[in-house]
Amino acid sequence: MKDNSTDLKPKKNVKNENLKLEKPIVEAKVSKQIAKAGKRSAKAIAETEAIIKKETKKSLKASDAISPIKKTKSNPTRSIVARKGKKYREVYKLIDKSKNYSLADAVELIIKTSSTKFDSTAELHVKLGVDPKHADQNIRDNVVLPNGTGKTIKIAVFAEDKELEAAKNAGADIALGDSFLEQLEKSIIDFDILIATPSMMPKLGKYARTLGPKGLMPNPKNGTVTNDTAKAVKEAKAGKVEYKIDSSGIIHIGFGKISFGRDKLIKNAEVVLNSIKTNKPAGIKGNYVLSVFASSTMGPSVKIDNNI
Repeated sequence: MKDNSTDLKPKKNVKNENLKLEKPIVEAKVSKQIAKAGKRSAKAIAETEAIIKKETKKSLKASDAISPIKKTKSNPTRSIVARKGKKYREVYKLIDKSKNYSLADAVELIIKTSSTKFDSTAELHVKLGVDPKHADQNIRDNVVLPNGTGKTIKIAVFAEDKELEAAKNAGADIALGDSFLEQLEKSIIDFDILIATPSMMPKLGKYARTLGPKGLMPNPKNGTVTNDTAKAVKEAKAGKVEYKIDSSGIIHIGFGKISFGRDKLIKNAEVVLNSIKTNKPAGIKGNYVLSVFASSTMGPSVKIDNNI
């Protein structure tokens, strides 16, 4: 029967064992080289010994380098708020994170806590209890904000000649027919929204890879593919915005500028929230709106009561 008692023996220190082996080898080299010196002078023997000692030190240093590196103590990770700037930390104190605010109070707070030098955008972030992987739960819609977005939008219209005049009268910045394709061919894109008629869409297929990643490809779902180009231009100029749910089940949308003031921002936010509630899928059971937060650009978030 095989004796397994040898498995219980403690493991040897490999480093110490290597050093024990190195010392006899070095000593053997010393005696061998001194022996080769023969009947040389004492000076020659001393020089040989000095060279061998130098080589011994090098070999010992190399063995020490193999030893494990000592772990240094790392500083504890700071919270997100602690890593922010001084202005952010000061305004953050104005918000009670344990409280759910009304929409009016939340809008007032994001105006107070906006500390940027530029005119910040007021944002809504709505978490929904839906699964975006299911087509019937992929929430997406357009809303016209009553007080606009506060952004200057440049609109281009690609349509037949009979539609171009009406588009220009409605306020389109660019209204062209087939000559518009020449601009796309040269990668000249100086517009924020592109509106096209259904009959002209096949001609844009060639430029889908250019327009798609920039979010400029016309789409019937957001109202940019239509025969009534004049109406589409007016809505876009008036403050029409699109929102859609992301892969995490959250809708992110800007609803105006901080400079709008309390009343205008509240009206815009109410339109957005009512639109989201109206688009509740029929098959959803349980809570539809899980959480609502408002914030300004680069400002702290404020939690809004779900029952708004």
